[in-house]
Amino acid sequence: MKISVIGSGYVGLVTGACFASLGNEVVCVDNDPKKIQMLRSGGIPIYEPGLEELVKDAVKKKRLSFTTDIASATKKSEVVFIAVGTPPRPNGEADLSFVEDVAQKIAKNLGGYTVIVEKSTVPVQTGHKIKDTVKHYAKKGAQFDVASNPEFLREGTAISDFMHPDRVVLGVESEKAKKLLSELYKPLGGQLVLTDIKSAEIIKHASNSFLATKISFINAISNICEAAGADVEQVALGMGLDKRIGKSFLNAGIGFGGFCFPKDLSAFIRIAEKLGYDFELLKAVERINDGQKKLYLKKVEEALWNVNGKTLAVLGLAFKPNTDDMRFAPAIDIIEALQAQGAKVRAYDPHAMERAKDCLKDITYTKDAYTCAKGADALLILTEWNEFKELDLVKLKKLLKQPVVVDGRNIYDPGKMKKLGFRYASIGRS
Repeated sequence: MKISVIGSGYVGLVTGACFASLGNEVVCVDNDPKKIQMLRSGGIPIYEPGLEELVKDAVKKKRLSFTTDIASATKKSEVVFIAVGTPPRPNGEADLSFVEDVAQKIAKNLGGYTVIVEKSTVPVQTGHKIKDTVKHYAKKGAQFDVASNPEFLREGTAISDFMHPDRVVLGVESEKAKKLLSELYKPLGGQLVLTDIKSAEIIKHASNSFLATKISFINAISNICEAAGADVEQVALGMGLDKRIGKSFLNAGIGFGGFCFPKDLSAFIRIAEKLGYDFELLKAVERINDGQKKLYLKKVEEALWNVNGKTLAVLGLAFKPNTDDMRFAPAIDIIEALQAQGAKVRAYDPHAMERAKDCLKDITYTKDAYTCAKGADALLILTEWNEFKELDLVKLKKLLKQPVVVDGRNIYDPGKMKKLGFRYASIGRS
C-alpha cells in the first residue's frame, strides 16, 4: 500500500518506519528541511530504542523515503496520516492550526481515492472539521474519506507497541475506508476496535487521562503512607494484583511528564467544559501531579536544611527512561526551583542532555553518574534509568560530600541505603 505520513516526530517517524517494515511504500513528510536532510543522511532526530535500525533497513529496501513536499506525497498515496503536533495553548486547549494547515494542503493535492487519517491527538469533532476543510479546498469530484486512528505508543517501547498492539482503534464512516484500513493493520494481529470518528477521538483522551489518574492516585496514596508510616510499594503491590486494577502505572514518584499526559489531560478538561461538563476528577489529577514536585522539593530542603550554596547532583532529566524527551519533564520545574533558591546543579542523563540544554540553563553536564556525584552535597534521582539502579553505592557514598540521596523514583531499597550509611529519602516509604 502507498502511504504518506505528514509529520516526522515521535509518532510520525515510528508509524512510517513500522508500516514500511511491513512491506508498504511510505513517504514521511515534514516542514523542517534540517530534519528531512538528517533523515536522508541516515541520522535520527529522536532517541527511541530500535528506531535507527528500523529506519535504515526500510530505506535500504527502498520502502521508506523523506520529503518536505506534501503535494507530491499526497498525490501518490492511498492513505495519508496526519501526525503533526497539537501543542497546548495557554488555556490548555489543543492548538489545531497545524492540523488545519495540513488538511488544506492535502485537499488541494488529492489524486485518486484517499483515506485521510488523523493520527495526532485531537479533540472530539476534529475529524468532521477536517472533512469540512477538505471538502472546501479539494477539487470538485475528489474522492476521499476521513478516519480517526489514535496512537497508543509509549516512548521507549514505541516500536514494540506499534508492532504488537493490544488494540487498533479505527474511527471510520464508510465501508471503503473500513476495508482499506483494516487491511493495512491486518499483519499486526491486534484486536480491531471499529467505531465512529467521534468515539475514536474520545478513546484516546479518555485512555491517557485514566492512566494519568492512576499515577496521581498512587501518588496521593504515597502521601498517606508516609504520614501513617506505611510502604506505598507494598500497598501498590496489594492493589495491583487485583485484576480489576492491574499493577501498571502504580509507581509512586515525582509525577508524570512528557508531551502526552499533561497536554491531553488539560485538553480533555477543556473539551469537557466546552461540552458543558465540569471534569472535577481530572482537575484533581492535575493538582496532585503538580503537588508531587513541591513535595519532592520539600524533601530536598529537609535533607539539606539550607539549599542555598549547595551543589546538587541530578541523575535523570528525561521525563521517563529510554527516551531523550524533555517536554514537560518534572526535572525542569524541580531544577529551576532549586536554582531559584541558590543551588548549584550538575546533571547526568544517558540520552537527554543535549535536549536539556535547550530548556535548562546554568547547569554543569557530566559524562557519567559518578562524575556528577563527586563532591556534591546531595544526589537527586529524577528519572529511573536502569543504569542508575546498577550503580556502585559504596563508591557513590565515597564520592558525595554528604551521603544524602533524595530518590524521586524509589529505585533503591531504604533498608540497604540505611545500612550503607546514607541519609535516604524516597516517596511514600518510611
